[in-house]
Amino acid sequence: MNKIIRIGTRESLLAVAQAELVKQYLETAHPEYKVTLVKMKTAGDRILDRSLDQIGGKGLFVKELDLALYEHRTDLSVHSLKDLPMEVPTDLPVLGYSRREAPQDVLVLPLGCTRLDPHKPVGTSSPRRRAQLAQLYPDCQICPVRGNILTRLQKLDNGGCGALALAAAGLVRLGLSHRISRLFTIDEMVPAAGQGILAVQAREDFDAGLLAGFFDADAGWQAQAERSFVRTLGGGCTSPVAAYAAVCGERMILTGLVAEEGAGGVKKMSLEAPKQEAEQLGMRLAERF
Repeated sequence: MNKIIRIGTRESLLAVAQAELVKQYLETAHPEYKVTLVKMKTAGDRILDRSLDQIGGKGLFVKELDLALYEHRTDLSVHSLKDLPMEVPTDLPVLGYSRREAPQDVLVLPLGCTRLDPHKPVGTSSPRRRAQLAQLYPDCQICPVRGNILTRLQKLDNGGCGALALAAAGLVRLGLSHRISRLFTIDEMVPAAGQGILAVQAREDFDAGLLAGFFDADAGWQAQAERSFVRTLGGGCTSPVAAYAAVCGERMILTGLVAEEGAGGVKKMSLEAPKQEAEQLGMRLAERF
Protein backbone atom coordinates (compact mmCIF):
# COMPACT_ATOMS: atom_id res chain seq x y z
CA MET A 1 0.00 0.00 0.00
CA ASN A 2 1.30 3.46 -0.92
CA LYS A 3 2.52 5.76 1.81
CA ILE A 4 0.55 9.02 2.01
CA ILE A 5 1.70 12.65 2.20
CA ARG A 6 -1.08 15.13 2.99
CA ILE A 7 -0.45 18.75 2.00
CA GLY A 8 -2.38 21.47 3.83
CA THR A 9 -3.39 24.52 1.82
CA ARG A 10 -5.80 27.42 1.87
CA GLU A 11 -8.74 26.70 -0.42
CA SER A 12 -8.32 29.69 -2.76
CA LEU A 13 -7.50 28.89 -6.39
CA LEU A 14 -4.06 30.46 -6.07
CA ALA A 15 -3.18 28.60 -2.86
CA VAL A 16 -4.30 25.31 -4.41
CA ALA A 17 -2.32 25.99 -7.60
CA GLN A 18 0.77 26.63 -5.47
CA ALA A 19 0.25 23.48 -3.38
CA GLU A 20 -0.18 21.55 -6.65
CA LEU A 21 3.39 22.50 -7.60
CA VAL A 22 4.66 20.67 -4.50
CA LYS A 23 2.23 17.77 -5.05
CA GLN A 24 3.34 17.31 -8.66
CA TYR A 25 7.00 17.33 -7.68
CA LEU A 26 6.48 14.68 -4.99
CA GLU A 27 4.39 12.47 -7.28
CA THR A 28 7.07 12.62 -9.98
CA ALA A 29 10.12 12.27 -7.74
CA HIS A 30 8.60 9.75 -5.31
CA PRO A 31 5.90 7.67 -7.03
CA GLU A 32 5.83 5.34 -4.06
CA TYR A 33 3.88 8.01 -2.17
CA LYS A 34 0.24 8.92 -2.59
CA VAL A 35 0.00 12.73 -2.29
CA THR A 36 -3.27 14.48 -1.42
CA LEU A 37 -4.30 18.08 -0.79
CA VAL A 38 -6.21 19.06 2.35
CA LYS A 39 -7.97 22.37 1.65
CA MET A 40 -9.17 24.68 4.40
CA LYS A 41 -10.53 28.19 4.86
CA THR A 42 -8.51 30.36 7.25
CA ALA A 43 -9.67 33.30 9.37
CA GLY A 44 -7.86 35.60 6.95
CA ASP A 45 -10.01 34.21 4.12
CA ARG A 46 -13.29 34.49 6.04
CA ILE A 47 -12.99 38.06 7.35
CA LEU A 48 -12.96 40.34 4.31
CA ASP A 49 -14.68 43.48 5.59
CA ARG A 50 -11.66 44.71 7.56
CA SER A 51 -7.97 45.17 6.81
CA LEU A 52 -5.48 42.54 7.97
CA ASP A 53 -3.97 45.06 10.41
CA GLN A 54 -7.37 45.39 12.11
CA ILE A 55 -7.96 41.65 12.53
CA GLY A 56 -4.57 40.37 13.60
CA GLY A 57 -2.19 40.48 10.65
CA LYS A 58 -1.00 37.88 8.17
CA GLY A 59 -0.79 35.18 10.85
CA LEU A 60 -4.52 34.67 10.32
CA PHE A 61 -3.68 32.87 7.07
CA VAL A 62 -1.63 30.14 8.78
CA LYS A 63 -3.17 29.31 12.19
CA GLU A 64 -5.53 26.64 10.83
CA LEU A 65 -2.72 25.12 8.76
CA ASP A 66 -0.41 25.01 11.79
CA LEU A 67 -3.13 23.32 13.86
CA ALA A 68 -3.63 20.67 11.17
CA LEU A 69 0.10 19.87 11.32
CA TYR A 70 0.05 19.65 15.12
CA GLU A 71 -2.98 17.33 15.02
CA HIS A 72 -1.37 15.13 12.33
CA ARG A 73 -4.22 15.84 9.89
CA THR A 74 -1.58 17.04 7.41
CA ASP A 75 2.12 16.39 6.87
CA LEU A 76 3.13 19.55 4.99
CA SER A 77 1.82 23.09 4.58
CA VAL A 78 2.49 25.26 1.52
CA HIS A 79 2.47 29.02 2.05
CA SER A 80 3.13 32.14 0.04
CA LEU A 81 6.22 33.22 1.96
CA LYS A 82 5.03 36.81 2.19
CA ASP A 83 2.00 35.56 4.21
CA LEU A 84 4.13 33.60 6.68
CA PRO A 85 4.69 35.37 10.03
CA MET A 86 8.28 36.39 10.75
CA GLU A 87 8.42 34.08 13.76
CA VAL A 88 7.77 30.43 12.89
CA PRO A 89 7.27 27.79 15.64
CA THR A 90 10.51 25.87 16.18
CA ASP A 91 8.60 22.56 16.11
CA LEU A 92 7.03 23.48 12.72
CA PRO A 93 10.14 24.47 10.76
CA VAL A 94 10.23 25.74 7.19
CA LEU A 95 11.89 22.91 5.28
CA GLY A 96 12.83 25.00 2.26
CA TYR A 97 11.80 27.48 -0.42
CA SER A 98 10.67 27.15 -4.03
CA ARG A 99 12.29 28.78 -7.04
CA ARG A 100 11.12 32.38 -7.05
CA GLU A 101 8.39 33.41 -9.47
CA ALA A 102 8.35 37.03 -10.71
CA PRO A 103 8.77 39.11 -7.52
CA GLN A 104 7.41 42.40 -8.89
CA ASP A 105 4.08 44.11 -8.31
CA VAL A 106 1.88 44.93 -11.28
CA LEU A 107 -0.95 47.22 -12.30
CA VAL A 108 -4.06 45.55 -13.70
CA LEU A 109 -6.62 47.57 -15.68
CA PRO A 110 -10.26 46.64 -16.39
CA LEU A 111 -10.82 44.43 -19.42
CA GLY A 112 -10.69 46.52 -22.58
CA CYS A 113 -8.87 49.46 -20.97
CA THR A 114 -5.43 50.53 -22.10
CA ARG A 115 -4.74 53.43 -19.73
CA LEU A 116 -5.37 54.30 -16.11
CA ASP A 117 -8.40 56.53 -15.49
CA PRO A 118 -7.11 59.17 -13.03
CA HIS A 119 -10.67 59.81 -11.80
CA LYS A 120 -11.11 56.26 -10.50
CA PRO A 121 -9.25 54.83 -7.48
CA VAL A 122 -6.56 52.16 -7.57
CA GLY A 123 -7.50 49.17 -5.44
CA THR A 124 -5.19 47.68 -2.83
CA SER A 125 -5.39 46.86 0.87
CA SER A 126 -1.61 46.70 1.28
CA PRO A 127 -0.13 49.67 3.20
CA ARG A 128 3.19 48.93 1.45
CA ARG A 129 1.65 49.23 -2.01
CA ARG A 130 -0.49 52.19 -0.96
CA ALA A 131 2.53 54.23 0.13
CA GLN A 132 4.44 53.53 -3.08
CA LEU A 133 1.41 54.05 -5.35
CA ALA A 134 0.98 57.48 -3.79
CA GLN A 135 4.41 58.37 -5.13
CA LEU A 136 3.86 56.82 -8.57
CA TYR A 137 0.35 58.23 -9.03
CA PRO A 138 0.12 61.28 -6.74
CA ASP A 139 -3.21 62.38 -8.26
CA CYS A 140 -4.95 59.02 -7.88
CA GLN A 141 -7.07 57.90 -4.96
CA ILE A 142 -6.42 54.52 -3.35
CA CYS A 143 -9.32 52.33 -2.24
CA PRO A 144 -9.25 49.15 -0.11
CA VAL A 145 -10.02 45.86 -1.84
CA ARG A 146 -9.68 42.37 -0.32
CA GLY A 147 -10.58 38.84 -1.37
CA ASN A 148 -8.87 36.31 -3.61
CA ILE A 149 -7.44 37.33 -6.99
CA LEU A 150 -10.50 36.31 -9.02
CA THR A 151 -12.82 38.20 -6.65
CA ARG A 152 -10.67 41.32 -6.99
CA LEU A 153 -10.57 41.04 -10.78
CA GLN A 154 -14.35 40.70 -10.85
CA LYS A 155 -14.73 43.86 -8.75
CA LEU A 156 -12.34 45.65 -11.10
CA ASP A 157 -14.12 44.57 -14.28
CA ASN A 158 -17.49 45.47 -12.77
CA GLY A 159 -16.34 49.07 -12.24
CA GLY A 160 -15.51 48.87 -8.55
CA CYS A 161 -12.19 50.66 -9.12
CA GLY A 162 -10.02 51.95 -11.95
CA ALA A 163 -7.12 49.53 -11.50
CA LEU A 164 -5.65 46.97 -9.11
CA ALA A 165 -2.14 46.64 -7.70
CA LEU A 166 -1.29 42.94 -7.36
CA ALA A 167 1.67 40.58 -7.16
CA ALA A 168 2.85 39.34 -10.55
CA ALA A 169 3.53 35.85 -9.17
CA GLY A 170 -0.11 35.14 -8.34
CA LEU A 171 -1.31 36.11 -11.81
CA VAL A 172 1.44 34.05 -13.47
CA ARG A 173 0.66 30.95 -11.39
CA LEU A 174 -3.05 31.23 -12.26
CA GLY A 175 -2.34 31.62 -15.97
CA LEU A 176 -3.51 35.24 -15.91
CA SER A 177 -0.34 36.96 -17.13
CA HIS A 178 -2.37 38.54 -19.94
CA ARG A 179 -4.12 40.73 -17.34
CA ILE A 180 -0.88 42.53 -16.46
CA SER A 181 -1.04 46.10 -17.80
CA ARG A 182 2.16 47.40 -16.23
CA LEU A 183 5.00 45.54 -14.55
CA PHE A 184 6.54 47.82 -11.93
CA THR A 185 10.31 47.70 -11.63
CA ILE A 186 11.79 46.88 -8.22
CA ASP A 187 12.94 50.49 -8.07
CA GLU A 188 9.41 51.78 -8.69
CA MET A 189 7.76 49.49 -6.13
CA VAL A 190 9.81 47.38 -3.71
CA PRO A 191 7.92 44.11 -3.14
CA ALA A 192 6.95 42.47 0.11
CA ALA A 193 9.63 40.31 1.72
CA GLY A 194 9.41 36.84 0.19
CA GLN A 195 7.01 37.81 -2.61
CA GLY A 196 6.98 35.14 -5.32
CA ILE A 197 8.55 32.44 -3.10
CA LEU A 198 6.71 29.42 -1.69
CA ALA A 199 7.61 28.12 1.78
CA VAL A 200 7.07 24.47 2.71
CA GLN A 201 6.48 23.89 6.42
CA ALA A 202 6.25 20.62 8.34
CA ARG A 203 6.73 18.94 11.69
CA GLU A 204 10.31 18.37 12.81
CA ASP A 205 10.19 14.64 11.98
CA PHE A 206 9.33 15.07 8.29
CA ASP A 207 12.05 13.96 5.87
CA ALA A 208 13.03 17.20 4.11
CA GLY A 209 15.16 15.17 1.69
CA LEU A 210 11.97 14.19 -0.14
CA LEU A 211 11.77 17.76 -1.44
CA ALA A 212 15.47 18.39 -2.04
CA GLY A 213 15.01 18.81 -5.80
CA PHE A 214 12.10 21.21 -5.36
CA PHE A 215 13.92 23.68 -3.15
CA ASP A 216 16.00 26.52 -4.59
CA ALA A 217 19.19 27.64 -2.85
CA ASP A 218 19.14 31.25 -4.07
CA ALA A 219 15.50 31.66 -3.03
CA GLY A 220 16.59 30.49 0.41
CA TRP A 221 19.27 33.18 0.62
CA GLN A 222 16.77 35.79 -0.58
CA ALA A 223 14.22 34.68 1.99
CA GLN A 224 16.79 34.88 4.78
CA ALA A 225 17.94 38.39 3.89
CA GLU A 226 14.50 39.89 3.30
CA ARG A 227 12.88 38.35 6.37
CA SER A 228 15.88 39.24 8.54
CA PHE A 229 15.48 42.88 7.48
CA VAL A 230 11.77 42.95 8.37
CA ARG A 231 12.27 40.98 11.59
CA THR A 232 15.04 43.31 12.78
CA LEU A 233 12.79 46.31 12.19
CA GLY A 234 10.13 44.69 14.34
CA GLY A 235 8.22 42.28 12.09
CA GLY A 236 4.82 43.76 11.36
CA CYS A 237 5.88 47.21 12.55
CA THR A 238 3.44 50.09 12.26
CA SER A 239 5.09 51.54 9.14
CA PRO A 240 4.87 49.69 5.80
CA VAL A 241 8.07 47.75 5.15
CA ALA A 242 9.38 46.17 1.93
CA ALA A 243 12.52 44.24 0.98
CA TYR A 244 14.02 42.62 -2.09
CA ALA A 245 17.34 40.77 -2.39
CA ALA A 246 18.88 40.46 -5.86
CA VAL A 247 21.35 37.57 -6.21
CA CYS A 248 24.29 38.27 -8.55
CA GLY A 249 26.52 35.20 -8.60
CA GLU A 250 27.91 34.87 -5.09
CA ARG A 251 26.90 38.41 -4.10
CA MET A 252 23.58 39.80 -2.96
CA ILE A 253 22.17 43.34 -3.09
CA LEU A 254 19.40 43.89 -0.55
CA THR A 255 17.06 46.85 -1.00
CA GLY A 256 14.88 47.84 1.93
CA LEU A 257 12.07 50.36 2.20
CA VAL A 258 10.22 51.92 5.10
CA ALA A 259 7.27 54.23 4.37
CA GLU A 260 5.65 56.66 6.77
CA GLU A 261 2.04 56.81 5.61
CA GLY A 262 0.42 60.21 5.77
CA ALA A 263 3.73 62.03 6.09
CA GLY A 264 4.55 61.04 2.51
CA GLY A 265 8.06 59.99 3.42
CA VAL A 266 9.48 56.84 1.83
CA LYS A 267 13.00 55.90 2.86
CA LYS A 268 14.87 53.38 0.71
CA MET A 269 18.42 52.04 1.00
CA SER A 270 20.51 49.18 -0.41
CA LEU A 271 23.44 47.18 0.90
CA GLU A 272 25.62 44.47 -0.68
CA ALA A 273 27.35 41.42 0.79
CA PRO A 274 28.17 37.77 -0.04
CA LYS A 275 24.89 35.86 -0.23
CA GLN A 276 26.09 33.47 2.48
CA GLU A 277 25.83 36.45 4.85
CA ALA A 278 22.13 36.92 4.03
CA GLU A 279 20.90 36.94 7.63
CA GLN A 280 23.52 39.46 8.76
CA LEU A 281 22.93 41.59 5.65
CA GLY A 282 19.25 41.98 6.55
CA MET A 283 20.16 42.97 10.09
CA ARG A 284 22.80 45.47 8.99
CA LEU A 285 20.49 47.16 6.51
CA ALA A 286 17.69 47.38 9.09
CA GLU A 287 20.07 48.99 11.57
CA ARG A 288 20.83 51.71 9.00
CA PHE A 289 17.17 52.71 9.11
